[in-house]
Amino acid sequence: MSMATRTDTQAPALPAADSHELIRVHGARENNLKDVSIEIPKRRLTVFTGISGSGKSSLVFGTIAAESQRLINETYSAFVQGFMPTLARPEVDVLEGLTTAIIVDQQRMGADPRSTVGTATDANAMLRILFSRLGKPHIGSPNAFSFNVPSVRASGAITVERGGGKTVRQTFTRTGGMCPRCEGRGTVSDIDLTQLFDDSKSLAEGAITVPGYKVDGWWTVRTFTDSGFLDPDKPIRDYTEAELHDFLHREPTKVKVNGVNLTYEGLIPRVRKSFLSKDRESLQPQIRAFVDRAVTFTACPECDGTRLSEGARSSRIGGINIADACAMQISDLAAWVRSIEEPSVAPLLATLRQTLDSFVEIGLGYLSLDRQSGTLSGGEAQRVKMIRHLGSSLTDVTYVFDEPTTGLHPHDIQRMNGLLLRLRDKGNTVLVVEHKPETIVIADHVIDLGPGAGTAGGTVCFEGTIEGLRAGGTLTGRHLDDRAAVKETVRTPTGTLEIRGATTHNLRDVDVDIPLGVLVVVTGVAGSGKSSLIHGSLVNGSLVNGSLVNGSLVNGSLVNGSGAADGGVVSIGQGAIRGSRRSNPATYTGLLDPIRKAFAKANGVKPALFSANSEGACPNCNGAGVVYVDLAMMAGIATPCEECEGKRFQAAVLDHHLGGRDISEVLAMSVTEAEQFFGAGEARTPAAHAILRRLADVGLGYLSLGQPLTTLSGGERQRLKLATHMAEKGGVYVLDEPTTGLHLADVEQLLGLLDRLVDSGKSVIVIEHHQAVMAHADWIVDLGPGAGHDGGRIVFEGTPADLVAARSTLTGEHLAAYVGA
Repeated sequence: MSMATRTDTQAPALPAADSHELIRVHGARENNLKDVSIEIPKRRLTVFTGISGSGKSSLVFGTIAAESQRLINETYSAFVQGFMPTLARPEVDVLEGLTTAIIVDQQRMGADPRSTVGTATDANAMLRILFSRLGKPHIGSPNAFSFNVPSVRASGAITVERGGGKTVRQTFTRTGGMCPRCEGRGTVSDIDLTQLFDDSKSLAEGAITVPGYKVDGWWTVRTFTDSGFLDPDKPIRDYTEAELHDFLHREPTKVKVNGVNLTYEGLIPRVRKSFLSKDRESLQPQIRAFVDRAVTFTACPECDGTRLSEGARSSRIGGINIADACAMQISDLAAWVRSIEEPSVAPLLATLRQTLDSFVEIGLGYLSLDRQSGTLSGGEAQRVKMIRHLGSSLTDVTYVFDEPTTGLHPHDIQRMNGLLLRLRDKGNTVLVVEHKPETIVIADHVIDLGPGAGTAGGTVCFEGTIEGLRAGGTLTGRHLDDRAAVKETVRTPTGTLEIRGATTHNLRDVDVDIPLGVLVVVTGVAGSGKSSLIHGSLVNGSLVNGSLVNGSLVNGSLVNGSGAADGGVVSIGQGAIRGSRRSNPATYTGLLDPIRKAFAKANGVKPALFSANSEGACPNCNGAGVVYVDLAMMAGIATPCEECEGKRFQAAVLDHHLGGRDISEVLAMSVTEAEQFFGAGEARTPAAHAILRRLADVGLGYLSLGQPLTTLSGGERQRLKLATHMAEKGGVYVLDEPTTGLHLADVEQLLGLLDRLVDSGKSVIVIEHHQAVMAHADWIVDLGPGAGHDGGRIVFEGTPADLVAARSTLTGEHLAAYVGA
């Protein structure tokens, strides 16, 4: 029997399914994109580069990822879609070859006090099940170990509507793990009564000093003065014990004031509900200052800050209760879980081990599960979100990352690169928006947007390989191999700030001298204790309202300090800018106030007329500029207002001019144009010009004054915040990773800004990982050697040149490699 031989050499045609190897985008116009058309290879790692504001996020998140999510949502029924966020179709002509998109962005995790690393990653849920099955003594279901579930007891008569109907007595109990004293928050608040009222005055004289409590306010003081419980003309210091109780602590009680039904409640519970139940960062500045002044938060004495009830803490596995487990460093917790051998819960243990090992693998082994999620940095939050995807068996999905190296030491970036490549090698498409050259160079495909930012960007400058980018001559290509040189000469300090015995978080009784009058960079691997040292001792310590020339801190308290320098500590952290679509650079920076006053003075009218959120607003769109139509489960439609044509103001307001321009034309100006406009001539306004000068200094000259904050990129928001805080009076500036979201070319401008601050007599302390900033420093403080309990020590103090020469730390090795030493 002979074997048949194939005589034809023609290759078989590829199946139609194999022809979809690209994601095609044609005619993208989202935000500042200008008819962008690109082809992205699937199952490859594609990095999107370009200066901040060039359109990277608009293309990747606002177009590709948004359309993928919208199409997936449309597969659900209309009923289900009614409960989901509505997404509008992006401004794009054609999008082909999309796959399911999983977005891992830098949005901060919920800042609710009950949200922790454990609850955000389901690790707590698995631990609760583990303790409910193996804990001794057995106290109940997993709910008995949850600090979000209170214990409930009830009894009574119920009627069962069955047959003839029968009334029976029922009792109901549910054992929860919530500490009844702190209600699962872990802290209790102590209110300073002297900050709530002036006891020498009566209510009618304005005794209540809480912000927003006015003598004639209906919902505030009027309920006190007209409730009938208190004498409005009697000084508070003369109140009887019963009156003082009614004033401060009375439970909600219905009262009638001038024929209107209102609820009277004591001042303390009212303040707790109004201010203390909300996230501190969401409060208005004056309210936040009041809370900081009037309220002291301490660990709950009943649960020792663990949030858990006594019953939950009594149940143990091998001598460890669930509070102990959640307080452990995750790398230690993973080792403890591996020591448990119990066949009855083997699948649970395997999943829990995998989750905890993912924390360690992604470089977050130094965290603990009881860490409040609102305290995580942007980079930490993003990596926590990655954890659930690391062990996933899904393939052929699109992972979208927003600067995954944010907050990472150069040593940790290598590990992150390995994770991105691993996701790609499993058969996934990985799209990364990134500025760090260490990650850009591992890309299979690079798309560079620009050439400028804002209206000067929005086009594709380059598409191809890394080698092509280097030779392409674009701004990114020219700066890709930039290497800053170590300073040859450094500034001489004007004094020192001595920190003694710092023990915040993982710090190990740290003593360090911070030189003043120079540029100091505090560095070290993620989790080594940088923020704990600087924020714990300087920003949250006693230097907030006064700065030092020569002084010391012992355990966070000022010992021998002199407040001779002007101002205090100005802290510019990583917190997100909060603002609605009505907020813009002019409102956020306070620029609109001097502009309104200048218009009012020039035209002899009220300043409120020149606010689109006040009297000058167009009545048809209420100053929004657009009219929104809600279409239930479908995306709403926003159409330009026909009455004001999108200008947001009444027609009468636009008849008033300053320097030949109306208020809508001024808000349409760029920062650069407005700086010239308010710098000289009829419109000269020194207060506005000073703010515009700061915006230009941080590289935001191209932004228009009225551009909604919701359209700004991460780097633009970071610089906007920097420009705003530069106006504050301070002797010491603390900047937490100011290079976040900045292009390689923008870092040079930032270094120039830092130099100008120091040369003007300020002390600048920067917490940073970027080697260019380290090389530019006058003094470096390096923490480590590792993260968590492996860190918390000073491993180097000195000049950048000394650090490079010694190469005694991880930072020293990477800085030496960066500068080519």
